[in-house]
Amino acid sequence: TNIGSILASVNPYKPIPGLYSVDAIDLYRQHRLGELPPHIFATANECYCCLWKRHDSQCVLISGESGEGKTESTKLLLKFLSAMSQTSLGAPVSEKSTHVEEAILES
Repeated sequence: TNIGSILASVNPYKPIPGLYSVDAIDLYRQHRLGELPPHIFATANECYCCLWKRHDSQCVLISGESGEGKTESTKLLLKFLSAMSQTSLGAPVSEKSTHVEEAILES
């Protein structure tokens, strides 16, 4: 669930098909925060929009106990932001992965 721009999520400890797919990225990039069900991509999209529309620096705080998915959440945020940056450069949705994205995610 989310409260404004705060997202409270639970690690399901199992994969959920399609939850973090390219289609999900495409869906959440087209909507503002609160228009679709809570999702980490909605939070990432809000950061991206604020970065470019307001020219404000953005910060995302990811908190939780050990094993709750902080690293995976960070990877998902970076995946979304990388896809958005590629879209702004005119790359098709299917080609959102770059060497830069891969290097960041591997780090």
